[in-house]
Amino acid sequence: MVEGGMKLVKVILFAFNLIFFLAGLGLIICGALVKTELQPYFDFYQGSVTGLAVLLIVVGCIIFIIGFFGCCGAYKENYCMTMTFAVLLAIVFLLEIAGGISAYVMRQQVGEEVMTKMITTMQNYETDNSITQLWDDVQRDFKCCGTYNMTDWNVLDSYGQDAVSKTWTLPESCCILETDDCGINQAASIFHEDGCADGFVKKVENNVWTIGGVGIGLAFIQIIGIMLSCCLARAIKKDYAVV
Repeated sequence: MVEGGMKLVKVILFAFNLIFFLAGLGLIICGALVKTELQPYFDFYQGSVTGLAVLLIVVGCIIFIIGFFGCCGAYKENYCMTMTFAVLLAIVFLLEIAGGISAYVMRQQVGEEVMTKMITTMQNYETDNSITQLWDDVQRDFKCCGTYNMTDWNVLDSYGQDAVSKTWTLPESCCILETDDCGINQAASIFHEDGCADGFVKKVENNVWTIGGVGIGLAFIQIIGIMLSCCLARAIKKDYAVV
């Protein structure tokens, strides 16, 4: 039976594990929200951000299992369970640091990748129903038209500006007030002027920062748990040796 200051460590470690459970739940919720929020636009970022979100969900689930060892080890003063908790916590710590670093690196690449993908997918707007739906959703959600502006739609024969009449034919989702046939032979003033790239890239980058920040923030909190569990395990082992 540990005594003195180690009793306080035991209580603190037990309380830490309760917080750890909540942190695991927070990771699962955060990862699920990011994945759900960006899932409709999967073709624009090729699932890389979703991969990080899935990593958060997996780590959150693992935390629930790790928390079991921590709580039981602290409550029963079991050396093996307490050390198992410390080792698993260290592994999760490394995974979260890796996820945070990946998010930071991805932040620098995501803008260029998304813009390139946007330009490429515009060419398949009329031939691929999934791309058609994707672009219509993006243009409606972000109130935008084209990648950089509405002139990007000139890549298709059916859309763009007529050189003679100077009128525009664009997807209906480009219309400020969307109605049937609103995109046919209309003046430019009824369409959204801003392109979709800036708003969408900012949205993806914000989600990447969320993933990285949550992962790294929790990782450094876990250092406390690792230190506490190692101290308690050492005290338990010492107590067993005395007995």
